[in-house]
Amino acid sequence: MAAFSRPDSTSNSAGASPDVVVIGAGIVGLGVAWRLRQRGVAVTVLDQGEIARGASHVAGGMLAACAEAEPGEEALVRLGRYAQSLWPSFAAELESIAGHSVELRTEGTMVMAVTADDRATLGHHLAFQQSLGLPVEWLSGAEARKREPHLAPGMIGAAFSPEDHQVETRKLVAAIRVAAERAGAVIRPNTPVASLVIEGERVTGVRLADGSVLPAGKVVLAAGAWARTIEGLPPTQRPPVRPIKGQVIVLAMDPAAPLLHHVVWAPGCYLVPRRDGRLLVGATVEEKGFDTTLTAGGIMSVLQNGWRALPGIEELPIVEFMVGHRPGCRDDAPVLGPAAVDGLVYATGHHRNGILLAPVTADSIARLVIDGVVDPEIAPFGMERFATARAH
Repeated sequence: MAAFSRPDSTSNSAGASPDVVVIGAGIVGLGVAWRLRQRGVAVTVLDQGEIARGASHVAGGMLAACAEAEPGEEALVRLGRYAQSLWPSFAAELESIAGHSVELRTEGTMVMAVTADDRATLGHHLAFQQSLGLPVEWLSGAEARKREPHLAPGMIGAAFSPEDHQVETRKLVAAIRVAAERAGAVIRPNTPVASLVIEGERVTGVRLADGSVLPAGKVVLAAGAWARTIEGLPPTQRPPVRPIKGQVIVLAMDPAAPLLHHVVWAPGCYLVPRRDGRLLVGATVEEKGFDTTLTAGGIMSVLQNGWRALPGIEELPIVEFMVGHRPGCRDDAPVLGPAAVDGLVYATGHHRNGILLAPVTADSIARLVIDGVVDPEIAPFGMERFATARAH
């Protein structure tokens, strides 16, 4: 991909053609736009709906590069660990600009074993994670309950990952939107993109749903679960991203005496405590397309699994139900890098890791757009890996 730089581009008015159009105003798209504007590139962010009302709005905000590491995902683990190293400075930079905390919490993450089968499965994962040198350790049931006294009395134990933290996603998105706008990015909600405009072998802009065309030097496809629905690309160049539905319930703890302090993964659910007392309990994993229906079965499953892990939730008020769509890729890893069509860059398919990978995605995609350089951290996650798979 050819590099370009616009050092004279110090502003980005809504009436001017941008250097770059970013499709998608979730955490990924906003982060890329912010980093582009910091280097003087005129950028417009388009979203089909309200800003960050997709997966970013529903996400638990777990930064779980270690606890979720599985065999076959070694490259993704390396990327996640690198992203974790960026998070303290990333959060501090956003907080200094936005003037509010994004609640980067560092208590760590516990993965519970409730039954002997859970213990066997968890032991297998723990051995693999330790073989990679990840900082994870086994806690007995008594040790786990010493850290979290309200966990189920009969639990067998837990894997503890002290470097897997969490961030408050809604405060994070609000902060990164402020940062992007103050840097001069134009953000346009409720502006669906119908298709890419491609002339020859190069993208030259986007066609909006109203038929108008917005020219651009480059386009970043950061539309999450909707990335594949953007027309204009040949089938082989459409990222293999699909929506994976998740239902989440939010309960209200007493913030002065919360039932939980750590992020806890339990069989069939996760529990994420917020400082204001909210407790997120989620999430289903459903292949239902873009269905947004809350179902009795989905909510019942989440609540039952949450109750088995943390029985005290049965007394908590319900404050919110949510449905989101993770952008799941064929191999559960993101698509990051240049397209075969010149001027188009992919930043999608993050699945469960959109929040975790936000810092490295923003930095690397901005560098790719401006300098034409693919950082080694994202090199394994290009679209070309799927062409290689088809060839075999």
